[in-house]
Amino acid sequence: MDSGVNGHWWLAEEDERRPAEGAECWFALSTKRNREKSVAEILRGKGYQDFLPTYVSRRKWSDRYKDLEFPLFPGYVFCRFDPRWRLPILTTPGVVMVVGNGRVPVPVEDSEIDALRAVVASRLRVEPWPYLSVGQRIRIEAGALTGLEGIFLEMRKSCRVVVSVELLQRSVAVEVDRSCVRPLDTASRRSFLAAAG
Repeated sequence: MDSGVNGHWWLAEEDERRPAEGAECWFALSTKRNREKSVAEILRGKGYQDFLPTYVSRRKWSDRYKDLEFPLFPGYVFCRFDPRWRLPILTTPGVVMVVGNGRVPVPVEDSEIDALRAVVASRLRVEPWPYLSVGQRIRIEAGALTGLEGIFLEMRKSCRVVVSVELLQRSVAVEVDRSCVRPLDTASRRSFLAAAG
C-alpha cells in the first residue's frame, strides 16, 4: 500500500486517483429548478450515495385533491463523495455546483443528515420552513399580532419575539405560535429602515 494525498491510504490494485473508504463526506449540491429527483437518480446510477428528503403536500385540482411529493429543500440534493474527485458530480446533468465557500466545497455534518433521515422516516407531517436564527428580524403573519415586526429571541414549543420601542429604549417579549412567524426578507427590511430613517 502507498500513502496517498493528505494521509489517505490507497489500494495498489485500485485506480490511483480513487481514495480509500472513509474520505467521503456529505455535500449539498445545488441543482437546476425542478431537477432534484432526476439528479438523485443519475447520481445513484453512477454509484454515489444520495439523499433527497421529500414531503407530501395535498394539492387541489379542479375536480379532486391529490397528494404530491416535493423536495424539502427545493434546488438541493445531498450526495456523499470525496471532494477531491468531484468532477463526475459536477458533470451530472442538472447539477449547478457543490455548495461551499467560493470554490471550496463545505461538507454537511453527518449528524444533520442523520437528523433529516430520522425526520423523513418518522412519517410525521413535515414541510419546508424558513430558517430562523436568534437575533433575526421577523414579522408575525397570523393571529392577534399580525403585521407586528420584532426580533426572534428563542424557539421552544412557541417562539419568543422581542418587540422594542426604540425611542423609550424599552422592549417586551411575547410568545407566539411558531407557524405565525416568518423572517423579514431583505427588501422588506430595507423599506422598513427607509421609512424609519
